[in-house]
Amino acid sequence: MEFGQDSVIAIAVALPVWLLVAYLIGQLARWLLRGRVSLSTSSTTVIAVLGVSGGMLIGGLIDSASNPWSLRVVLLAVLVTTALLAMFAAVAARLQPPRPAEPVQELIRRGESDRLEFKSSARWNLHTKARDERIELVIAKAVSGFLNSDGGTLLIGVNDAGDVIGLANDFTVVKSPDADRFELWLRDYLATALGQTAAGQVVIDFTPVTVDGADTYVCRVTCPASPRPVFLRPGKGGAVSELWVRIGNSTRQLKVDEAVDYVMHRWPLGVGRTLSAQLRAAARGSGTAA
Repeated sequence: MEFGQDSVIAIAVALPVWLLVAYLIGQLARWLLRGRVSLSTSSTTVIAVLGVSGGMLIGGLIDSASNPWSLRVVLLAVLVTTALLAMFAAVAARLQPPRPAEPVQELIRRGESDRLEFKSSARWNLHTKARDERIELVIAKAVSGFLNSDGGTLLIGVNDAGDVIGLANDFTVVKSPDADRFELWLRDYLATALGQTAAGQVVIDFTPVTVDGADTYVCRVTCPASPRPVFLRPGKGGAVSELWVRIGNSTRQLKVDEAVDYVMHRWPLGVGRTLSAQLRAAARGSGTAA
């Protein structure tokens, strides 16, 4: 193997360029895995550098006439980097302790935002004093909106003003007035409205509270950012599926053309989609809480 002036110049130019590429890939990995596993910039950059080097080495061994800018070398570098980052994320997720859930009272104190929404009830209409399917549908819309955006938390049993209402009313319209039966209903309802895969992504837990001297609960529904679009089936009879997203402090339905643009922008085809899917799958498969 001989090195000349051209080789030295090529290496001098390629090194900073590939280092920048490795840094950007590392930052993309950190963004895709936000909220799932904590990765430092230095760690992802080093892993990406190793992946790029490994891909270039494989490309050079396969084709001795290849250069650092050939399509084959670039693709191999991206693939090897993706594989290394996915493995590193899986290992890191196993070694890192799960993040403790933020206390519900602290969430209530912060107030509603693009990542947090309050609902007084999930089934009970406080005005008509009866079960209302429209209230249930609002819950499904809120969950799908968080899943289709950057994730968020839904608190059921807290009104818009931040006052704790509890689930006593909702418990009257489930078979057994307890948190276990309420969670079973909620999961079944979300599976029907959003699909089993989407419903399986959410985490549901309960916080004991006291309202007017009576013991009850606030239900927390934690929704991660979904790796694929989640469509809401609003009712029976072949109703058209809807795409809801979280925009600011509200959940909104997108029109057909807006939904198409949103899906193409948020879940693009190609290498980016493959990288996203592999990294998210690595974190989920390792048991990281969403």
